[in-house]
Amino acid sequence: MQIPWQQIDPATLDAIIEAFVLREGTDYGEDEKSLAEKVEDVRQQLRSGEAILVWSELHETVNIMPQTDFDAE
Repeated sequence: MQIPWQQIDPATLDAIIEAFVLREGTDYGEDEKSLAEKVEDVRQQLRSGEAILVWSELHETVNIMPQTDFDAE
């Protein structure tokens, strides 16, 4: 189930994004980004609709995923 990010308390949203960034372990190549930069990148993707928040009833977890992946399911 998709969750509108605008309805999440800002502190909670920050924690969700930070946990997502830390768990992803993405390699940014030669130019490593700070945690704050990675969090802001994800926040911008949520604002633009490129990424969405998704609730898994099965696992009782919130995740962030690309909108295109959600549409494909």
